[in-house]
Amino acid sequence: MQTELTPASITSQAGAARPSTKRRMILVIIGVLVLIALIAGIKVLMIMRLMAGMKPPPPAVVTTAKATYQEWQPQLRAVGTLRAARGADLALDVAGLVTQVNMKSGDEVKQGQVLLQLRDAEDIAQLHQLEATAALAEVTFNRIKTQLAVQAVSKADFDQAAADLKAKQAAVAQQVVNVSKKQLRAPFAGRAGIVTINPGTYLNSGATVVTLQQLDPVYIDFFLPQKDLAELRDGLKVVLTLDAFDGRTFEGKVNAISPKVDNDTRNVQVEAEVPNPERLLTPGMFANASIDVGTQQRYLTLPQTAIVYNPYGATVYRVMTKAQFDQAHPQQTASTADGAKAAAAEAKKAKQAGPQLPADALVVQQTFVKTGATRGDQVAITGGLEEGIEVVTSGQIKLKSGAPISVDNSIRPADSPNPQPQEQ
Repeated sequence: MQTELTPASITSQAGAARPSTKRRMILVIIGVLVLIALIAGIKVLMIMRLMAGMKPPPPAVVTTAKATYQEWQPQLRAVGTLRAARGADLALDVAGLVTQVNMKSGDEVKQGQVLLQLRDAEDIAQLHQLEATAALAEVTFNRIKTQLAVQAVSKADFDQAAADLKAKQAAVAQQVVNVSKKQLRAPFAGRAGIVTINPGTYLNSGATVVTLQQLDPVYIDFFLPQKDLAELRDGLKVVLTLDAFDGRTFEGKVNAISPKVDNDTRNVQVEAEVPNPERLLTPGMFANASIDVGTQQRYLTLPQTAIVYNPYGATVYRVMTKAQFDQAHPQQTASTADGAKAAAAEAKKAKQAGPQLPADALVVQQTFVKTGATRGDQVAITGGLEEGIEVVTSGQIKLKSGAPISVDNSIRPADSPNPQPQEQ
């Protein structure tokens, strides 16, 4: 006997099968999640074991120096330009043909010495003619003067003869000036520059013939900030150093201070006079000028490379042992439940960090300091540090408080009060 399938029976069978399919899907999802969690846990465990087995990074290699007291002479420093006491580019105000050149390049010439001569034969001939005319006018004037004494001529004739004599003498004086214009004379004693003019050269009026410089003494012009005006006065000692004369200094004194401060730079111009008997200093050279001001002072100093400048202040890295660092930064005692939990967390963190540094290992501590004046490669420390404290002078880029270091002072940063440029 066959059972007849009706729509109602089919619907009831499908409804009975649906719950078993949903249950299987849920089980599959749960299994996938458990598998993912298992894989993630294995990965985390492997990473933790790998991190625990990693060696700590090697200590940073640094150089160090100890803070020491030094006697400083306060100085004002500037870069200036040398200028001759007298200097001029000599030229003639008339054109002409050169007949003589009475100097050579680099000659020391005297004041009034004839350096160059233009052709002046025509001018001299005209001068002789005018002198003869003036001599005749003078004879005529003396004759009329004698005749006037005996009233042989009128007063008008005498006045005319006197005026004619003065006119002739003025013409002679003017011609003497014209002749002198054909000569180039040294307006002051000094050293001639490079001479490129030769006899036979035609010179135009105003063309530069030679430069003349008086080299003893020389002046140096430099600028200082307006804040230094209170320490400046005439007569202060100035010491010059130049790259051209390594290891040699030239002494002078402040000659003048400008009465006006520049509106743009707020600097004041200073002029110093420096003797130059050997003619070594040349106008136009750059020179470093140092002016001693005030009395010597005692400063605690460090190399400038030891200072780390930050927006919140200047700092240095002090060198100390791990034991000293831990003593300066003691751990808080866990007296409460929260404190105990924090201590346990710190212990767990320290355990994961690997082996601890020995007590005698060198570490650094960042310390704020106050800086003062600078001198060459050195800087004055006015607060935050004591004498004898060892600080890092190079290699601070990767440092922080508590970081281990290794000291290598085979090559140290410069620490000279008067550094000199070196040619590589």
